[in-house]
Amino acid sequence: MSNYLAIATVTATLQRVLQSVIQQDIEGARATTLAPGSISTGAPEVGVNIFLYQVTSNPSLANYDSTPNRTKGNPLNRQVAVDLCYMMSCYGNDAELQPQRVLGSVVSTLADKRILTTEMIRSTCNDSTFPFLLDSDLADQIQQINIVPIDISLEDLSKAWSVFYQVPYVLSVAYRACLVVVEGRENFQRALPIRDASPVGLVPFPASPYIEKVVAQGSQFEPIVIGSLMIIRGRSLQSQTVEIHVGDLVITPTSVQDREITFSLANMSLPQIQAGVQSLQVIHRINSTSSLITNTIASNVMPFVLCPTVVNVTVTQLEAIEEDLRSAVVVVQLDVLVREKQKVVLALNEWTTDSPSVYLFDRPPLPQTSSTVEIPITNVKAGEYLVRMRIDGAESKLGVDDDPDSPTYNWYNSPKITIT
Repeated sequence: MSNYLAIATVTATLQRVLQSVIQQDIEGARATTLAPGSISTGAPEVGVNIFLYQVTSNPSLANYDSTPNRTKGNPLNRQVAVDLCYMMSCYGNDAELQPQRVLGSVVSTLADKRILTTEMIRSTCNDSTFPFLLDSDLADQIQQINIVPIDISLEDLSKAWSVFYQVPYVLSVAYRACLVVVEGRENFQRALPIRDASPVGLVPFPASPYIEKVVAQGSQFEPIVIGSLMIIRGRSLQSQTVEIHVGDLVITPTSVQDREITFSLANMSLPQIQAGVQSLQVIHRINSTSSLITNTIASNVMPFVLCPTVVNVTVTQLEAIEEDLRSAVVVVQLDVLVREKQKVVLALNEWTTDSPSVYLFDRPPLPQTSSTVEIPITNVKAGEYLVRMRIDGAESKLGVDDDPDSPTYNWYNSPKITIT
């Protein structure tokens, strides 16, 4: 960021850079910074005039002084990022093609000097020709200033000279200097730091419970099922009476500490809960005799995914379609409910190591909520298959053979069906 001298410093730096080159290419050429109407009276006979004709906002740093950045301590002042549009007008003796020679020198110079470096800016500020720029701090700006050409149509160019400048046209080319960051003079107000970031309740309530994570005991990557011992981690979780609300269910936790609660869904008379995404809250019951004060404090809502478990699976209505292909209805009993609009997918993986077949079957929406699902299958090769159910993306687990003496030790082995 830089102070109020930034714009003038860019113009002076361009003038100094061009002056050092064009006077070597064209004898007697000068770089000036006059208004277009003053070229004929206030300029030398040959040279280039640098005129700042437009200032536009640059959107790349439009939000740099927004609240999130201010909270980090940067920047300290309000600021605006702008682009400076310059008209480079070349004049001289047309019979000797001086305007065109000057124009070529300008274009060649700015092709090499596409960036106004810190050294170039600082040299300009220290130049005795520009004593009014001594206090400029543009050289300390972090963002570099690029000089790029601007394409202007012949129609827009003629309008600029005839309407805006109101003088006869002079051979010209336009350039943009971007980006220049100008800061304000007043510092932002900075509040005292927050001593306690915990979400507290209103007096006379204690701190509200806050849930940070809900996982199955053992691993955060372990799928959560009905039999899982679940752990809630957070802060301010302990109170006189603590309830766990999972959807419409109210569950009593098995262990409550200030930073951790454990509970299980296994003690319910099943099935009472649907598979898929669940909403969980910790509720504190507070004994209060006042009718004006509520006796419950609720935590934030934390979602978790409840996966189904296949309790039983059978095959009915088995029919042979071709010599080795079958159709049937697979009846799956789950430990959770499946509601009418939930998406149900049956996955069958052939239980073999010799080019196993894999099938997926969608179940149309159920006519009513149930824990038993019937899925029609067709064109399935005869064989033995592992069965998985996926309900709204929540997938059932497969059993693993844990007998070290078994030939299929550490293989998936259940639940299975046989298509004969």
